[in-house]
Amino acid sequence: QLQACGGGLVQAGGSLRLSCAASGRAFSNYDMGWFRQAPGKEREFVAAISWSASNTYYADSVKGRFTISRNNTKKTVHLQMNSLVPEDTAVYYCAADSSRLRLMVRPYDYEYWGQGTLVTVSS
Repeated sequence: QLQACGGGLVQAGGSLRLSCAASGRAFSNYDMGWFRQAPGKEREFVAAISWSASNTYYADSVKGRFTISRNNTKKTVHLQMNSLVPEDTAVYYCAADSSRLRLMVRPYDYEYWGQGTLVTVSS
């Protein structure tokens, strides 16, 4: 199971830190990703981190503003979001991929999903 939290309402230019806690599985066996879905839009890739935290990958739209990290001991993955803009408004989901082939950017490559946490950025 994946449980995401940390969403909320923030003004443009502000920051939020999302967290995702895993239970019931060997967390370190999974690459982890963050996706988001805005109203009326498809779910889109935000960031991913490898099982060992040695590799990360970001969508161009968040590169330089967001940072993904993980703690395998605590079974958590985080998304630090800075310099938020209204276009970042969406429900954010964490996801887990067991393939460990490469960092995936398509939602259907991920097997397990959290319930989502809403981020609203006001202008």
